[in-house]
Amino acid sequence: MSDTNHVNDQPAGNGRGPIIPKSPNEALKPERVPEPPRRSRKARSQLIIFLNFVMTMVVGVCVAAIAGFYYMISAYQEPGPLEANTHFMVRPGSGLAEIATNLERNGIVSDARIFRYVTATYLRGGETLKAGEYEIKARASMKDIMEVLESGKSILYSVVLPEGLTVRQMMLRLAEDTVLEGDLPAELPPEGSLRPDTYKFSRGSKRSDIIQQMRVAQQKMVDQIWERRDPDLPIKTKEEFVVLASIVERETGKEDERAHVASVFINRLQKGMRLQSDPTIVYGIFGGEGKPSDRPIFKSDLARPTPYNTYQVKGLPPTPISNPGRAALEAVANPWRTNDLYFVADGTGGHVFAATLEEHNANVRRWRRIESERAANPEVVDGQPDGEEAEKPPKSN
Repeated sequence: MSDTNHVNDQPAGNGRGPIIPKSPNEALKPERVPEPPRRSRKARSQLIIFLNFVMTMVVGVCVAAIAGFYYMISAYQEPGPLEANTHFMVRPGSGLAEIATNLERNGIVSDARIFRYVTATYLRGGETLKAGEYEIKARASMKDIMEVLESGKSILYSVVLPEGLTVRQMMLRLAEDTVLEGDLPAELPPEGSLRPDTYKFSRGSKRSDIIQQMRVAQQKMVDQIWERRDPDLPIKTKEEFVVLASIVERETGKEDERAHVASVFINRLQKGMRLQSDPTIVYGIFGGEGKPSDRPIFKSDLARPTPYNTYQVKGLPPTPISNPGRAALEAVANPWRTNDLYFVADGTGGHVFAATLEEHNANVRRWRRIESERAANPEVVDGQPDGEEAEKPPKSN
């Protein structure tokens, strides 16, 4: 008969052995924790540890470099600090570091180092930032500034030298220009040797360079026009050609009558008549300085002996009396074919022409009436003289 108070040796259904009770001291003792797996010898190698460190550093440096380059490119392309348009000068021989420093000093870029280093990456194949004066737009980025300085499209200034000025008058204009640099030549170029024109230049250009440019341009133009001249001209040399063109230049400023005025002088030369040109009198008295604007030509001036007084000497004066332009040169090379020997002002800024002295005298009387009505000096004649001062053409046989 079984004992109902006896405890079964195995609990039902758990498959475990009997529970062995522990004493309180044993229950408080920590159970043994299994040891971690040991690192392999390869993982413990100092070389591997160093290489891991190096790789970590390389990755870090690359990330920092990429971030820094991205920052510089962004700063290079973003609008700059300049609040208004300004001019910036790049002196000849300036290096990139000097240019960048000057840009930052003038408040044009925010960081000279960024401009210097990034610009250096753009300039390849021998490209450089070119000397000159440039206009920098407000808020221009460093990239915009680099492109302007690399293009070489600097600010251009100009000096205007109109037709009919003497060499001395041209030199005065060059001397007064504050953008040009350098001295004028000690010896002035020959009269008539400079081409009248508008000359463009950048800041820092030399006056001597402009003068040389003018001389070369005039010689080239004279040679070209002389080659296309009328073969029947009574002018045998290019020097005489320029002399007569300089007189025509001073006689009229009207484009449409230069060739007509030239025909009068050509006809006079062919007939052996004196030119009787007022501008030659003026040059003989005042030279390259020019006549004062408030000083008229007096009758006494017509008799004043100078090598340039074509009222007294026959033929052409010894040198040009001004620097003629293209229109005057072409007018002399191919003048109108007329019989006119005289001309005088018509009161409208031009001249009226005549083939005979009688007709010319009538034209002069008309001119004197106009001058009297204007309360001007009626003794002054703009054109050929009349009366006793006028030379009559020789009688043909």
